[in-house]
Amino acid sequence: MNYSIIFKIIGWIIQLEGIFFLPPALTGFLFGETKDAVVYLILATLCIVLGGLIRMRKTVKTTFYAKEGFVTVALSWIIMSAVGALPFVLTGDIPSYPDALFEIISGLTTTGSSILTNVEALSHANLFWRSFSHWIGGMGVLVFMLAILPMTGGSTMNLMKAESPGPSVGKLVPKMQRTAFLLYAIYFVMTIITVIFLLCGGMSLFESLCHAFGAAGTGGFGIKNDSLAGYSTYLQNVITVSMFLFGVNFSFYYYLLIRKVKDAFCMEEVRWYFFIFLGAVALITVSLVAEGGAVGESIQTVAFQVASVMTTTGYATADFNLWPAVSRGIMVVLMFIGACAGSTGGGIKVSRIMIYLKQVRKELMQQIHPKRIRVLKMDGKALDSTVVHSCNTLLMAYVLIFIVSLLLICLDGFDMTTNFTSIAATLNNIGPGLNVVGPTGNFSEFSTLSKFVLMFDMLAGRLEIIPMMVLFHPGTWKK
Repeated sequence: MNYSIIFKIIGWIIQLEGIFFLPPALTGFLFGETKDAVVYLILATLCIVLGGLIRMRKTVKTTFYAKEGFVTVALSWIIMSAVGALPFVLTGDIPSYPDALFEIISGLTTTGSSILTNVEALSHANLFWRSFSHWIGGMGVLVFMLAILPMTGGSTMNLMKAESPGPSVGKLVPKMQRTAFLLYAIYFVMTIITVIFLLCGGMSLFESLCHAFGAAGTGGFGIKNDSLAGYSTYLQNVITVSMFLFGVNFSFYYYLLIRKVKDAFCMEEVRWYFFIFLGAVALITVSLVAEGGAVGESIQTVAFQVASVMTTTGYATADFNLWPAVSRGIMVVLMFIGACAGSTGGGIKVSRIMIYLKQVRKELMQQIHPKRIRVLKMDGKALDSTVVHSCNTLLMAYVLIFIVSLLLICLDGFDMTTNFTSIAATLNNIGPGLNVVGPTGNFSEFSTLSKFVLMFDMLAGRLEIIPMMVLFHPGTWKK
């Protein structure tokens, strides 16, 4: 285990988090919240100094491999969360550290689940930090670090593989650092465009930034108790489009930028993403109209909720707990499917669902025509056996963690729908579930044990399970 480079990277992460504390500090000063602003400034200073001291550790060698990559990413996210919870506690807005930790893990993992019963009671500085954490975690803080810091010895690829969501990580351009820079450039520009459109709809700059961070990171922390229900139809539509676009594989935008439009729209995953979204909107709209809803209003409401759940954002304008059973069923299915690989969205990912379906079809055809050789393909290219194997491994690990987590939180005595969708909402980084944890509910009633289980699920879901399992496996630490 290359401990020296792991410490060096963690030092960089702590320093970056210190820099990330500066915007909420500025927000606090602008809104006259001097006490909160000072807390963020002190924490920023301590993080920058401490991170610098950790980085002073001599690096024996710069090369590290996949194991070190998984460990570094998992440790970095845990440390970021542990430090990121401190402002909530020190300002007094969330006095309980476990609750503050739950909130920031939900923010950084872009889950959007909350323990808060009154969001509007938070200071502007804490509201900004809460939403900003979505933007930080959306593309990944290590991807950001790779975009600005030169690294060698294979560490770049191993870090990116461990943090980036999706069945595989490829280079958009020959150099991995350039790829990370391009991803963040696209991410940043799309966020700014969202802010501009929200400003045009009458939102203040503070509100626009907070909601743009949530849409870009597909996180979903609102700054109002009713999420986005109180805003105009125009603003809700802007967020709908934004959530949907951030759920698309970012390679799609890269192809558009270099004018390879045909290659962009030849991506199977993107086409299926569009198809699933439109199909879900159509089916749920029909069910609501059949119950007496107006067509136009139903389409607008359903499109927002479907985009929110499918991209695992978690914003809400309506309580889909009250929808017909078939509509709620579709929403639960969308929780598991999630967005595209290579996006800021969570879930199992559309590409993996496609691979699983292709595998089933291949096995069926193999039974019907045993002598015919069939190859799994994606975008017209044969899938590497390692990609298929990693997808199958992740599914098994996913099911195992889901079952164990479900059994543990059942100790709290909630109904099965609440328990099941709580795990689905956290492991898939969605935010709201059904019943107690529905769009109008929260996770405050769970026990401390259950909250820690759900925190683990949020981290495992964001990092796609394997890094967290590698970190806690005893064999990882043996020579």
